[in-house]
Amino acid sequence: MPEPNDRHEVWLGIDLGTQSVRVLAVDAAGAVRGSGAEQLRSHRDGPRHEQNPDQWWSAVRTACRRALDGVPAASVRGVAVCATSGTILLADRTGRPLTPGLMYDDSRAAEEASLAADAGAALWERLGHRPQPSWALPTLMWLLAHCPRLPDGARLVHQADHIAERLTGHPVATDSSHALKTGYDTERETWPDALLEDLRVPVTLLPDVVRPGTVLGAVCAEAAEATGLPEGTLVSAGMTDGCAAQISAGALEPGAWNSVLGTTLVLKGVTAQRLRDPLGVVYSHRAPDGNWLPGGASSTGAGVLSQAFPGRNLAALDVRAERYEPSSLVTYPLASRGERFPFLAPEAEGFTLGDRHGAAEADYHASLLQGVAFVERLCFDYFGLLGAPLDGPVTLTGGGARSRYWCQLRADVLARPVALPENAEAALGMAVLARAGTTHPLSAAARDMVRLRTVVEPRPEHTRRLLESHLKLVDALEEHGWLPTAVARHARRRTHQ
Repeated sequence: MPEPNDRHEVWLGIDLGTQSVRVLAVDAAGAVRGSGAEQLRSHRDGPRHEQNPDQWWSAVRTACRRALDGVPAASVRGVAVCATSGTILLADRTGRPLTPGLMYDDSRAAEEASLAADAGAALWERLGHRPQPSWALPTLMWLLAHCPRLPDGARLVHQADHIAERLTGHPVATDSSHALKTGYDTERETWPDALLEDLRVPVTLLPDVVRPGTVLGAVCAEAAEATGLPEGTLVSAGMTDGCAAQISAGALEPGAWNSVLGTTLVLKGVTAQRLRDPLGVVYSHRAPDGNWLPGGASSTGAGVLSQAFPGRNLAALDVRAERYEPSSLVTYPLASRGERFPFLAPEAEGFTLGDRHGAAEADYHASLLQGVAFVERLCFDYFGLLGAPLDGPVTLTGGGARSRYWCQLRADVLARPVALPENAEAALGMAVLARAGTTHPLSAAARDMVRLRTVVEPRPEHTRRLLESHLKLVDALEEHGWLPTAVARHARRRTHQ
């Protein structure tokens, strides 16, 4: 618990999302003392996705003032910023944007991604991931090709860096979390200068890199006037939005895991050593304490429900689905073609074993809920095969965690208790990190500030019945040629244990 003299202090977390900026003012016990939000607008055109960096700052100013309304200025101790992973721009030496912000899913750099992947093959093999067209390194290469005449002092700025610079009034180092997709070597903690030279990326463009939570500076007078943050408030280096959400779930000790079920399913954990993944479907951020944060994103998730039952009351369907454990159907619930995790299969498509059209509506709905839970268990199987510890606590977040029944079902399929945090917003994670950057170790700050709403215990009899269907899905995925045999065998061993 926080010390008594900490209880009236607050830390701000700023979350730069795709559609809005969200700011929370949080005290040392995790209570939200103020909140604010402001919308963002994007320009999309095919593979192009851009935002105006000036809009980010305008939205941050508005959201900060709303969050601080009623919060005593003397109580504010620190602030940290998270942003979408891979969003970058080019700026001049003063921080003035020279380009729009190219967003995390702008995919115009397909050719550059292939060049970067080939040129850095040895590095990517060692780090266990490969650049994708939307990653910041290929995007930077694309920008340089289309902005050949840059002024002296031009530099790369990540989305979170841009806001940190506006807060402090001077250029800042970036954090290793946002730098990962720009090609930063998170293992050796350095830029790969030789590779960048081969790719014609001037190393002079690149910022210094620090670990998340490092103090970057203090809020300057101009930013204080604009945001309502007191001048002198410490500004700490943040992390990407996905890592911020992991902090807000309290998954920070080796063996702990956070499963985020939204439109898609994302599983993130903590390991003492970096995992080496031969498939390249897992990549690891570096935690402030030096541990690793491996993660993988599946193409299955809650999005399949809205596709299958558009406009329907899913909570009512959940109630009816409880009668089908297991469902008479076994469904691999992909929302679109291609799987990314726990196996890589661009040609994969969803399927259902059994008479889909002869089954009751609630039976099919149950098979979708169970299918997502089976894939989630298979994700844990894959991490276990890579040598990750799986014995720590598991937290469930994302929109899917709002379904009481689905949480119970997932606990049954995983055969382990699952915890539901009271507040899993990325902005909360940044408030925790801001406190860690100024006063406490991150794990200690999270123990104080992350509150659990409830813990769901598995039901052994339900687990036994459901895992029979899980094994049928494992068999089918292997027969399709998508799930590697080694992964399938490991999944069967874990199930029989």
